[in-house]
Amino acid sequence: MRFFGQGATQSSSLRYSSDLAVLRQVLHLRRSASRTYCPLVGQGATEYLVLLAVVLIVALVSVALLGFFPGMASDAQVTQSKTYWSSASPIAVIDAGARYFNQSAAGSMTIPYFRVRNVGSYPITLTKMLAGNTSVSTIWTGNWGPVVAMNTRYTLAPGEESDFLEPAIYGGTDLGIGNRHFVTFVNPDGNTSGSAAWSSNFQPPGAAKSYCDRAAPYGYFIIENFGFEYTLSIEGQTITKRQIGTKPIIAKCKDNYN
Repeated sequence: MRFFGQGATQSSSLRYSSDLAVLRQVLHLRRSASRTYCPLVGQGATEYLVLLAVVLIVALVSVALLGFFPGMASDAQVTQSKTYWSSASPIAVIDAGARYFNQSAAGSMTIPYFRVRNVGSYPITLTKMLAGNTSVSTIWTGNWGPVVAMNTRYTLAPGEESDFLEPAIYGGTDLGIGNRHFVTFVNPDGNTSGSAAWSSNFQPPGAAKSYCDRAAPYGYFIIENFGFEYTLSIEGQTITKRQIGTKPIIAKCKDNYN
């Protein structure tokens, strides 16, 4: 004999059992997923932090190596300096060099080479070269003389280039004594008293941060606060300005001249 509602009760019981089985299966899958994926997410985060730490350490070591020795430089810094100065305006230094020279009166010296270009829109006349906390307004001409005012030799039209160069020291083409225009830096171990009267010499201390050496590997020539004082004429008015770089000019020294 079947009582009223007995079939419905059995059906409900079966559905309940089925639903419970499904729920258990879902919970099992979620626990499995948790065990499978959570460690992977944690592992990925840990690997990312480790890689980030390695990158930071390498960057810090690189910066430390570049600036570890005061007054020293590297080929990478020479490239950075050239990139900066070749794009400077209105006076760009498109090439630079330096070489040790032992002069009879001044003794130990560094003679630089600069090739400059007027990248501005107006003619300019260079009146001074600035280096460190010093400046010179005269240049050597010919074979160590005579000394003349810088503004008599360096008036550049827009796009025009010129050199501060002693060709005999750099082994370049000698364009004649009248085209030898250069400045010199007396090394800290040079005879500053013997060269004090030479207005075209930058005297230590305070001119350069690092000079060329007589012995290999010859070193790097470094000038901070390098630049020029110049005049330009705009609508008939002469204006005097200064251009001082925010980065030093750095040149790798050639082998010594003598």
